[in-house]
Amino acid sequence: MLELKNITFEVGEGQEKKAIIRDLSLTIENGKFVVITGPNGSGKSTLARIIMGIERPTSGRLFFDGQDITDLNITERAKLGISFALQQPVRFKGIRVHDLLQIASGKTLDVSEACNYLSEVGLCARDYIDREINSSLSGGELKRIEIATLLARKTKLSVFDEPEAGIDLWSFQNLIRIFENMRREIKDSSIVIISHQERILNIADEIVLIAGGKIEKRGAAQEILPGLIGTTAAVDACERLK
Repeated sequence: MLELKNITFEVGEGQEKKAIIRDLSLTIENGKFVVITGPNGSGKSTLARIIMGIERPTSGRLFFDGQDITDLNITERAKLGISFALQQPVRFKGIRVHDLLQIASGKTLDVSEACNYLSEVGLCARDYIDREINSSLSGGELKRIEIATLLARKTKLSVFDEPEAGIDLWSFQNLIRIFENMRREIKDSSIVIISHQERILNIADEIVLIAGGKIEKRGAAQEILPGLIGTTAAVDACERLK
């Protein structure tokens, strides 16, 4: 279980400080699929980066399975079972796809096992298994490979920052299946997704609507999604669905 208690995140100095997250408290129960949505600039991606330890809150504490992780770095959080998929995946010159999947899994993967993960995300394994994670790969290919690494990790908590960004329609349709498989295969695992996409919002156990760095609404998808119509968040979502 992930608990965020009174999290505030500010940028700037002195009187120029600006609060991106404002005294936000949130609990993600084990086994839940939670989508965090809201207007652009509301603090969604910042919140995801705080969960992973990329950003440190100005105040407040974070707990994972009862342990205070506020002062832990990215590596330490990863070892506890937290994964993070960036909105824009990074490239690793000199590292092959096979190598990256092995690092993610924490064990030696034979070619067959590694290829299974690539197949899950719709990549022809023989074309990618020995590819280098460099500029020869498109943004969509990098995104699929990144998702494959999270599948290989099988962690307790997987956080995705706009996983639909930069991928083609076929890949997006399969994202839903991938998320559902992750929930079935990893007992009590939780998934947190930052997204505006209605099809992702529809399959959530819970939707958390953030605006101005605060939680405005939280509840089941069937309760929250209809209420987004006509709000700033809904307008942003519609723009992204075009």
